[in-house]
Amino acid sequence: MRREGRKVTTSLHKYAGLYRISGPWCTAYVDAGTGTVDTLEAGDVRAGNTRARLEAAGAGSADIDAMERALRPATGVPSPVARFALVHAGETEVNEVLPGPVALPERVAVLPIPDLLPLVKHRPEDLAYVVAEVSREHGEIRLYRAGAGFPAAVQDVSGESEHVHKFHGGGWSELRFQHHTEDVWRRNADEVAAEIDRVARSSGARLIVLAGDIRARGLVKDNLSEAGRSLVAEVDSHTHTAGAQSAHLEDQVNKHVAELWSQEQQDVMDRLAAQEGRDNPQAALGIEAVVHALRQAQADVLAFDDDALSEQTLVALDGEPWIATAKGAPTTPAGVLGEVPAPAALLRAAALTDARVLLVPGPVLPKGVNVAAILRWPLGPDVTSS
Repeated sequence: MRREGRKVTTSLHKYAGLYRISGPWCTAYVDAGTGTVDTLEAGDVRAGNTRARLEAAGAGSADIDAMERALRPATGVPSPVARFALVHAGETEVNEVLPGPVALPERVAVLPIPDLLPLVKHRPEDLAYVVAEVSREHGEIRLYRAGAGFPAAVQDVSGESEHVHKFHGGGWSELRFQHHTEDVWRRNADEVAAEIDRVARSSGARLIVLAGDIRARGLVKDNLSEAGRSLVAEVDSHTHTAGAQSAHLEDQVNKHVAELWSQEQQDVMDRLAAQEGRDNPQAALGIEAVVHALRQAQADVLAFDDDALSEQTLVALDGEPWIATAKGAPTTPAGVLGEVPAPAALLRAAALTDARVLLVPGPVLPKGVNVAAILRWPLGPDVTSS
């Protein structure tokens, strides 16, 4: 398996069920730190402000009460930290604490569809990766999700510890003892590698960072599956060694994650650029062409600059094709839910047609457009915008 084939893009498929339910939907994206009275960010002040804003937007009392409960300050999580909550019919459907400061201005809104832009913006890619620190008798395997400051899961694997160090007594005894010790190392490495493969496979990890004892790293890597080996990046760091610094390992892990993200984002841009000038391109550029592609469930990867689209609106429909550029768009059996911010409508249409999403700064898109899509099949010569 080649790493180039794996895309660091967001799949919103798991939210498709929510997107099919008509609103109103209440969205809140706020700083979730406990704050201080001096900064007017204490939990009780924030909840009161949110209530007032939702009331002004026309939210019902059950939704307001549910949102007030959802936005209680996040305790036990180091600041800065944000929270994203989505409420419908008096029930909290999504409530996530997101490490790091808010990635765009705080938002409290009531819309006819869920607005997941803050969640996608804060956590722009659904990237899982594994960090494994290994020694000749032990392995600590940590699963991370990009954007989180703490592991989603930690697994310890302890192998044989007896005879783990070589004997230097000389003669045939030393040789037999050394062979036995190396067998112990290999068995331990095999156990650790099997667990790394299991964690990576079950999580869909796109990167495995191996750190620790250099000989143990080599043995573990050799025992990984072919798929696992294709994801490995080695780091010469061992925080379990006396005097070792975890900061170096963290810096190296962040570097490899950033490189993977940059590489695969560039791959999407290259695929878009390769379609320019073709008679029947497998790409759509601009809001009209992209909406047309989404209405046909033709978009595979949707890339857009949410900042540039923040003042534009699109029409959300209550059934297929889910989205339109104006209320006067071609008639369909679907009813109109209302005009909503363009980024929210695009994310919804992507989720309901199983397209992946990539948020990008506008200048990286072809021809200066704000939204583009890589298509599942080429455009025909008679395709017009919706």
